[in-house]
Amino acid sequence: MQVPCYAARTPPHNKLLAALPATDWERVAPSLRPVKLRPGEVIYEPGATLDYLVFPSSAIVSLVYLLADGGSAELAVVGNDGAVGIALFMGGGTTLSRAVVQSGGSGYRLMAHVLRREFGRGEEFQHLLLRYAQALLTQVAQTAVCNRHHSIDQQLCRWLLLTLDRLPSAEISMTQELIANMLGVRREGITDAAGKLQRAGLIHYSRGHIHVLDRAQLECRCCECYAVVRRESDRLLPPPAGRAVRLPAVDQAPRSRRYGFAEAALGTG
Repeated sequence: MQVPCYAARTPPHNKLLAALPATDWERVAPSLRPVKLRPGEVIYEPGATLDYLVFPSSAIVSLVYLLADGGSAELAVVGNDGAVGIALFMGGGTTLSRAVVQSGGSGYRLMAHVLRREFGRGEEFQHLLLRYAQALLTQVAQTAVCNRHHSIDQQLCRWLLLTLDRLPSAEISMTQELIANMLGVRREGITDAAGKLQRAGLIHYSRGHIHVLDRAQLECRCCECYAVVRRESDRLLPPPAGRAVRLPAVDQAPRSRRYGFAEAALGTG
């Protein structure tokens, strides 16, 4: 007989699930399925019908828009702060973006019919998801503003800070090529911006690994976009409830395809 796993509601577990009241959690928990999310895996494609909502715990997922000419740009990042697939409860059922795993880790999957059942109850689970959707839309809007009005140096600082907020450590496993693809800029621009941060002693970059050495100075160099997103998220989303919960072991992976440029970029420096 397998012994159930009990863990505190603290990172790397998902903060939305951790914030649920006990009654909501007890209804939702039996339907959650643990998944491993590997770098480059696509959770959903543009226009595809969504079958489940994913709550990352230690993984980070990028929502990416693909252009007809093959270009791409990241719209938002989702980590242990939220959920991937909000179109399921926003009424659309599909979305124009692609969801691709940026940083590998674990998460939990909730099937669409269970989500709709719980959302339709109109209780805290619904309210929490709607507040998260507003926070995510703020991030999408601020990303658009940042990409249009701020320098690559500032965009990189914003991206690093948003990613750090969703990781348990100060180290990010990401190549410059992949960061450039996410921001929709040339790799040379990211190389130059990262070089400036490294020479200033804010980060150390080596072979696809970025270690943040001075977060405070990174925030000082960033534009206002990061602070706007962070404040709205803190305002809308409550802190974890802090209760002990039953969490199954992560022992399976979702069916998904590799994201071409991400898979290739992970092997470069």
